[in-house]
Amino acid sequence: MELFFPEDSLQRMTPEETRITSLTAEPYPDGYRLRVNIEITPFQKRPHIEVELNDADGKEVASSSIIEPLSWKIEFTMHIRGELRNPYTLEAKLFYPDGPASEPQKFSFDVEPPPLAGKTESDSV
Repeated sequence: MELFFPEDSLQRMTPEETRITSLTAEPYPDGYRLRVNIEITPFQKRPHIEVELNDADGKEVASSSIIEPLSWKIEFTMHIRGELRNPYTLEAKLFYPDGPASEPQKFSFDVEPPPLAGKTESDSV
C-alpha cells in the first residue's frame, strides 16, 4: 500500500540521500520536559531514527526510537530524568536497518530550573 500521493511534487530521496535537515529542542517551563523537532529530507523509503539526550557528564537521561515515520517533520516530547545538569546534548541518528546510515546530528542547549512552587519574593529576604 502506497502512503504517499503521486500527485504531490516533492522530490523524494533514496535511502543513501535521506538526511536529517534540522534538529532543535525547546525545554518546557517545568524544566523536566523537552519538545523535540526533527525534519528530514522527503524519502522514498521510511527510515528509523534514534534520539538520545545526554547531560553535562555524558550520561543518558532520555532516549527515543522512531520506527518508519510517516512524515518528514516530526515533533515529540521527551522527559528529562534526574537532577538538571547543563548543558544537555541531543543527538539524532537516521538509519535503515539494512543500511545505509547518515551522520548523527547534535543540538546542545541549557534547561532552566523550574520555579520553586509556592516560593514568594518575601521568602528570600
